[in-house]
Amino acid sequence: MSELSHFDNAGNISMVDVSDKPQSHRTAVASGKVLLSSETIAILQNQTNPKGDPLEIARIAGIMAAKQTSELIPLCHQLNLSKADVTAEITEYGIHLTAAVKTNSQTGVEMEALTAISVAALTIYDMCKAVQKDIEITEIRLETKTGGKSDFRRDRI
Repeated sequence: MSELSHFDNAGNISMVDVSDKPQSHRTAVASGKVLLSSETIAILQNQTNPKGDPLEIARIAGIMAAKQTSELIPLCHQLNLSKADVTAEITEYGIHLTAAVKTNSQTGVEMEALTAISVAALTIYDMCKAVQKDIEITEIRLETKTGGKSDFRRDRI
């Protein structure tokens, strides 16, 4: 197991010092699911949700969240994002969300992509809770990351 990076030599919590790391092009893609009943899916498809269209609001909320990640997650670095995009697609189980984030920086954008998915999913929950009480948010995960020391791609099973 590698050494914990968010502690200083005295064992105190500390932000990782990335000042000596070279800048590189970094990307991350995350995904998640919002499980909805067939009745709620039909309401979304028919655009009769009492609170409006949750998919477009969730997209915007996710993009805004990616830009605010360092304000939400302790010890995350502020990053100048060159791209943040969220897609929301109605599926047979509910909503499938994907977030893609890019930067040229000394540290990666995985947390920004995961934060975008989390907030987008919570937004769908908020906008659909009037028509369904048992909504589930599930499978929030990193799919890919590039740049830095190593790349990552989730194996499909």
